[in-house]
Amino acid sequence: MTDSATIHARAESIIQQCLAHGLKVATAESCTGGLVSGALTGISGSSGVVDRGFVTYSNEAKSDLLGVDSALIARDGAVSESVARAMAEGALVHSLADIAVAITGIAGPGGGSDTKPVGLVHFACARKGLPTLHRERRFGEIGRDQVRAAAVMQALDLISEIAH
Repeated sequence: MTDSATIHARAESIIQQCLAHGLKVATAESCTGGLVSGALTGISGSSGVVDRGFVTYSNEAKSDLLGVDSALIARDGAVSESVARAMAEGALVHSLADIAVAITGIAGPGGGSDTKPVGLVHFACARKGLPTLHRERRFGEIGRDQVRAAAVMQALDLISEIAH
């Protein structure tokens, strides 16, 4: 399980890392509902790093705010690698950030299927001039709060990885 102290420590490390490299960050969050932005902005000095956060819980928000093609969502589903990548890349385009992380998944307890079970989360992290990273995690039915906390940690790890 991921606890708040672990998330706080990781967010603090990212803020320092991004400050040292002069990097700005944007978030595009679906199942985490702003928790990644909240973790980052809970750190002193985050105003020098966090540009903006998009909470795009609905498919319409993903299209309206991030420019994700609705045909892509219809074809692959909101919880997919392609949509996570489009969310991250869209957040980069619609912000002043150098790095954008995106999270889309099924936190549960309902909403899962055989092909997309509860606990499935797709992550993408885009940085100007670099290929967009993607990770798929299957956390399982560990509970809504635990899926969301684990997703926050994975998103923070991706930011750190691409910020180097």
